[in-house]
Amino acid sequence: MTWTLVIHGGAGKLDSEMVSPEQDAGARAGLSNALDAGSKVLADGGSALDAVEAAVRMLEDDPHFNSGRGAVFTHDGTLELDAAIMDGRTRAAGAVAAATATRNPVGLARAILDDGRHVFLAGKGADAFSRDRGLPQADAEWFATDERRRQFAEFQADGGGFDVDMKYGTVGAVACDTHGHVAAATSTGGVTGKRWGRIGDTPVIGAGTFADDRACAVSCTGSGEFFLRVGVGHEIAARVRLSGESPQVAADAVLAEVKALGGTGGVIVAGPDGDMAWGFNTVGMYRGTASSAGSRTVAIYANEAA
Repeated sequence: MTWTLVIHGGAGKLDSEMVSPEQDAGARAGLSNALDAGSKVLADGGSALDAVEAAVRMLEDDPHFNSGRGAVFTHDGTLELDAAIMDGRTRAAGAVAAATATRNPVGLARAILDDGRHVFLAGKGADAFSRDRGLPQADAEWFATDERRRQFAEFQADGGGFDVDMKYGTVGAVACDTHGHVAAATSTGGVTGKRWGRIGDTPVIGAGTFADDRACAVSCTGSGEFFLRVGVGHEIAARVRLSGESPQVAADAVLAEVKALGGTGGVIVAGPDGDMAWGFNTVGMYRGTASSAGSRTVAIYANEAA
């Protein structure tokens, strides 16, 4: 049986001026490690749900990305972590917003899914649930990196405006396992300078994260306010399921709608037949794919071959 895996590490102004050679190499290594983790699960006959969680955990632990360790700072200099995971087989889902102490937010989202009583927990309640479930905790010193502190200082020096460029993005994974089931997971530290408990699309089921075996699994990254307004994840899946569009056609159409409203970003998609797609309307998106056929790609810039 076949399996597929697609991952992303954020979309935005990712070009040679924004991405140093060290960042380029580090991000590619991180994407490769995430592909290894998810691919192992799938190659061993594991579920798409376990695979996307494994891949996103690797990206959360990698400081080159804006999730878990390496999350960006809020306007008040704090860290607020959002994540979601969804099983296309049952459409069970777990999501968390504004968590502060769970080392792997995607693991907290998975614990919420497995518990089954609720879908979406936030803030102090999410932190309390995490402790109750015995999930590994970490303090701010684990999540905060010197590079993010430098970026935050630069943000403050520039007047403290909102980071509309989304330069350091969300991470995510979508997969189809050998049983034809799909799943999606997404995790983020938000955007630099966010205020008042702002929550983007990442943890919102149907916006930044969605999975349905009848259609596809989707994980998004970009201008969260616009992805929320469009309901990108569900919109792509609906076009696939109800209109018969391919994942690529659906992704391109919905991203065009996001762009028409003024938003930028990207998506990754996996279908239950092993089809996979990605799309973005920025100059770059950290991304990678792997499959049982032996194909494997890792890329950053728009002009790299798919």
